[in-house]
Amino acid sequence: MTTQAKADTLVIIPMYNEKENAAAIIDAVLALDTPFDILVIDDNSPDGTAAIVREKMGEHPGRVDIIERAGKLGLGTAYIEGFRWGLAHGYEYICEMDADFSHNPKDLPRLRQALVSGQGDVAVGSRYLTGVNVVNWPMGRVLMSYYASKYVRIVTGLHVRDTTAGFVCYRAEVLRAMNLDAIHFKGYAFQIEMKYTAHVLGFRITEVPIVFVNRVLGTSKMNSGIFGEALFGVIKLKWWGATGRIKKRHAATRQ
Repeated sequence: MTTQAKADTLVIIPMYNEKENAAAIIDAVLALDTPFDILVIDDNSPDGTAAIVREKMGEHPGRVDIIERAGKLGLGTAYIEGFRWGLAHGYEYICEMDADFSHNPKDLPRLRQALVSGQGDVAVGSRYLTGVNVVNWPMGRVLMSYYASKYVRIVTGLHVRDTTAGFVCYRAEVLRAMNLDAIHFKGYAFQIEMKYTAHVLGFRITEVPIVFVNRVLGTSKMNSGIFGEALFGVIKLKWWGATGRIKKRHAATRQ
């Protein structure tokens, strides 16, 4: 067991009852040729997920960390807490990724490289950039997701094919510029709000094509309420953007 130098990129992985995937997803990220550190946000999983992550922390000191929360507080708040942690620890790039392998860890270097090479300030792992690249989803869910993204583009004018994508990497300066206290939504709409906020603040968003594979192990956390939040929330986002509610933080202010 050796302590390794900190990477310049942090991968935030929210978990709730992911005992089947926790160890495997951590091992897969750490096995990449490009070094990534990992922060798990665990919402008091009753299945022992946190204990598995703590074991991985012992195996990889300095590369894996965990924030254990009191209960299910929402995906958006998990990422916001992770963003603050990543900024406080000096990471240059901060990524979001699911724990269930629907996001392939092997795509992480491509998202990071899109930022490093200057293609954009936000890199989105896109299911819909080159057609519909989704595996093992029911057709109804595919259509719902695809047309939800199209609806968001029409309402907001956001030029992103996969507006609800949850596989995203940010330059740290993007997150520092945002008023993270003002991010409102917690579910799917959180992903839309983050992209729209970056767009309104003048940051460049680029998309990297990925193949999204539905989880094999564990239970999906998706429900109709989360999706409904996204559909109705975009109207609020458009209004907030039009009325100047979305503002850049003062350059001297730190999260």
